[in-house]
Amino acid sequence: MSKEAKSGLQALLTPEESVVVLIDHQPFQFANLHSHEPTMIVNNSVGLAKAAKAFDVPTILTTVLEERGGYLIKQLQDVFPEQKPINRTIINTWEDQVVVDAVKATGRKKLIIAGLWTEVCVAMPAIHAAGEGFEVYVVTDASGGASKETHDMAVRRMLQAGVTPVTWLAVLSEWQRDYAREKTLPGLTDVLLEHGGATGVAFNWETQLLATGRGGTNA
Repeated sequence: MSKEAKSGLQALLTPEESVVVLIDHQPFQFANLHSHEPTMIVNNSVGLAKAAKAFDVPTILTTVLEERGGYLIKQLQDVFPEQKPINRTIINTWEDQVVVDAVKATGRKKLIIAGLWTEVCVAMPAIHAAGEGFEVYVVTDASGGASKETHDMAVRRMLQAGVTPVTWLAVLSEWQRDYAREKTLPGLTDVLLEHGGATGVAFNWETQLLATGRGGTNA
């Protein structure tokens, strides 16, 4: 189990300490995804990937038996067009030395995982890596299982192993932390506009009002 602090400022995520691993967002896994609406998982996982890119967080893509289960979904691959996902035969990503070596090469200890399915290809590496001293965060709304029960039971099991559940917007917000950090603010805004749902819609509306001089408040 990870010995890292679970409270206090040091427990929050920073871009400099984080590494992201996206696991098996492939057609075969989506075909039996029933814990969430599939389009929501696509939106959230792509939003997480774009955020990682905007904040210069190392991101590792991996698939399992892609020749049968299908390639990584195009929306994710398009975020990192130059990266070839690590194709595994091992179900537990953390038993694949190529993936482990790629994570360790970053020197980062805050491991952020999202993938399909939660109860299998997310839970296994999350529990395994936590046992090796990594501070593991699982992005629950960019992951999904074969049913709501399997997803929920996996999250409970990971909690017992010291893994921290988190959502993709929480990750993005912790990376930004301060709106005065102007370097990453445009990237944050772009991600929210494209993947933030009502937040993006409201921001576009606010931009429209400001552009037309109608942004004042009534007395």
